[in-house]
Order: sequence, then structure tokens, then C-alpha cells
Amino acid sequence: MAVLRGCRRKRLIVGQSEEQESNGKNLRWYQGVPRYAWVVLAIAALGWLFDTMDQNLFTLVRQPAVSSLLYPGIASSALTKAQAAAVNSASGTVTAVFLLGWAVGGLVFGVLGDRLGRTRTMIITILIYALFTGLSGLSHSIPMFAFYRFLTALGVGGEWAAGAAIVAEIFPHRSRGRALGLLQALSAVGNMMAATVLLVLPIVVGKMELHGEQWRYAFFVGALPALLVLWIRKSVKEPEKWEHAQSEAKKSATTNELGSIMQLFTDPKLRRNTIAGVLMAAAGVGGFWGVGNWMPELTKEALRPLHLMDADVSKYKSYVFLAQNFGAFFGAYTYAALSERTTRRGALLFFFVLAFGAIQLVFQTANSYSQLLTLAPVLGFCLLGPFSAYTVYFPELFPTRLRTTGCGFCYNCARILAAGAPFLLGKLSISMGFRNAASAVACVYILGVIGVAIAPETRGKPLPD
Repeated sequence: MAVLRGCRRKRLIVGQSEEQESNGKNLRWYQGVPRYAWVVLAIAALGWLFDTMDQNLFTLVRQPAVSSLLYPGIASSALTKAQAAAVNSASGTVTAVFLLGWAVGGLVFGVLGDRLGRTRTMIITILIYALFTGLSGLSHSIPMFAFYRFLTALGVGGEWAAGAAIVAEIFPHRSRGRALGLLQALSAVGNMMAATVLLVLPIVVGKMELHGEQWRYAFFVGALPALLVLWIRKSVKEPEKWEHAQSEAKKSATTNELGSIMQLFTDPKLRRNTIAGVLMAAAGVGGFWGVGNWMPELTKEALRPLHLMDADVSKYKSYVFLAQNFGAFFGAYTYAALSERTTRRGALLFFFVLAFGAIQLVFQTANSYSQLLTLAPVLGFCLLGPFSAYTVYFPELFPTRLRTTGCGFCYNCARILAAGAPFLLGKLSISMGFRNAASAVACVYILGVIGVAIAPETRGKPLPD
């Protein structure tokens, strides 16, 4: 009788879960989601949002900062052609150093995300990127500036994998893709916040121009996200999936080891997923940081015939940057929606083709400020779509015990491969011109096409345990 009651109870539980799953199919992705899941998404989104704000404060003040450190006392508009080329070259070098630090941080904290836990890793990485963003404003030489950017990037690179993993593991299966897409889309809001900081900052601190020494204030603002740590410590606990993986790892340390990079390559399936992930990420990171994030420089070039003051150039660059990231928000979310209706791989391939075409369109045809302002949302839409794929797709490629390790490894090995892209663009722009160099560097998207060809399809499947 006890056995019969147990069987009946088991059938009842199965029936209830099937009924819940059936009911869930009739709900929109955001309906029926537990309140705690939304709290986790909000915190992870803010961590990533402030992360991207700090990244793009650097993007927007990179040239004024490098120009100030190389040629103190000389306004950017007064630089000779040779000096401007030197500033572009040094900016490319500092950006490459930033990407390398990003890669190292992503690899190290990807492993720690599986070993220490998602929440602890988020706290550590947010503190790192906030602290060293603030210290970047104290730089007095190019090597010092590059060093602080490298240390900032350690936290920047590590935060994403922990945030993506915790959202993927907390949200219901039917809502996971859209929630992760929203997480990535909100990074565009962080980018827009960076542009807003540069527009509002002169009003707040007085009549200043963002040239000379004034770029330092932007980095000081970037230290504020450290306050987010207080909310994380109070509100977020480790996901049950990770706690279960941790307990299994203690039972069998050799086969279920947490955060083992070696296991990404010893298992044939994981090895294929890892190689595909690195190639797909290298395409998006290389295209975005190697070309797309140079829109402020393209805007400055388009404005040069107008002989504007540096403060006006900075303002107009911020407007273009805002327009670019307005489009980026919708691009990131569109990938998530499209990949839910079609396939993860097909939607990503579509965005790689779009991104390559958008770079050719913008960097070869936009010659005036009005053209740039019109095309900037198109470029943002196309370039950020693949990044949504990394947030939605990559957690589905790896088991819980290796999820942040795998995501961090793919995303950040890609940064090592892609670190040469901005450096290459800076060097090529001297010999073949800035626009032609951008078009050439955009060929990095070929790597993404190869990655998609060998990657598995994961749409509609549960997260691997």
C-alpha cells in the first residue's frame, strides 16, 4: 500500500508539473515570474549597466585624455595632423591594453564565479571596476593611464559572466531567453548614461570643456557604482543550481570539478562548444571595439571642416553616441526575440551579416554630421545584436559547474583575439586612412560565421546540469 501511495503521489506531482508547464505556455514571458527573479534581474542588470557605463566613459573621453597626456596644454582642435595621428595610435594601444585586461579578468573571475559563487563574484568585480575607473582620473602619463584601464578591465571582464549565469539559473525556462536579452539590452542604457554624464557634467561642475584636464571628472563619476554592492549583499543569494553543483563537486572532485578550464577541452562536446563560442565572441567583440566604438573619432573627423570648439565637438559626439546606443538597445532585444522565434544560430548569423554591412555603410558613406546622426542608430542596432547572443546563448552551452567558466572563457579569449583590432585600426589609419581601415577590420565577422557553423542549437532546451 505504501508503494502504491508513493506511486500515486509521484504521478500527482508529475501531473501538477505538467499542468504548470502547460499553463506557463499560455503566459507571456514576463507573466508568472517570481518576484525574487525580478530582483535578481534588476541587480544583475544594474551591475552590467554600470559596467558598460564605465567602459564607455573611457570610449568617449579616450581621445581628450590621451591628447591631454601626450600634449598637455594643447587643445585637440589645435593638434597638427601628425599629432592627431599619434593620438589615434596611442588611443588604439590603450584600448588594446583595456581589452587584454578585460580578457584576463573574464578568465579569472569566470573560474571564480563557479568556485566562489555568482553573488560573491559580482560583488568583487563591481568593486574592482568602480575603484579603478575612479583612479583612472588621477593618471599623469600614458603608461599610468593604460595601467589603471587594465585594472578596471579586470572587474569589467569578470562581472558579465556572473550576472548572466545567475539570471539564467533563477528565471523559469520559458522566460530565460527574453530575460537575458533584456539584461544585455540594458547595457545600451549604461552606454547612454556615459554620454549623458558628459553632457551634464559641465553644467554640474561649472563652465568647463572636456579637454585639457577636465576628462578626469568623468572617471570620478564612474566610481559611484560601488554603492550597488550594498544592495547585492542584502538581497541576492546563490542559485540552488549552483549550490547543488557545489555539493556534487565535493562528492566527486575529479569528474564534477567546479570552474575547471581543463574540462572545457577534455570533453568532446564541451570542446566544440568552447571553440565555437570563442569564434562567435571574437567576431562581435572585434567588430564592436575594433570599429564600432570609434564612432566618436569618426564624428570628430566629420566635424573638422566646421572648426568648432572642443566643447562643441564633445557635445556633438555625445549626441551621436546616444543615437548609436538607442539603436543598440533595440538590436540586443531583437536578437533575443528573434532567437526565440527561429533559432539561436540563425539569428546570430543574421546579425553578423547585418553588422558587417552596417560598418561598410557608415564608415564609407557618412560624411556629414547629419548623416552620422541618422545612421548611428542603425550601426548600434546591428553591432549590439551579437552581444545579446552571448548573454542568451552562451549559458546554454555549458553545465552549471562550468557555466561562468565557459562563458568567461569564450567571451574573454575572444577579447584577447580581438585586442589587436583597435590596435590594427589605429596603425592602418595612418597608412590607408581611418575609414578604409575600419572597413578592413570589419572582416573579423568571418570568424563568427565559422563559429556559427560548428555550434550546436540550444533553443527550447533546458539548461544543462
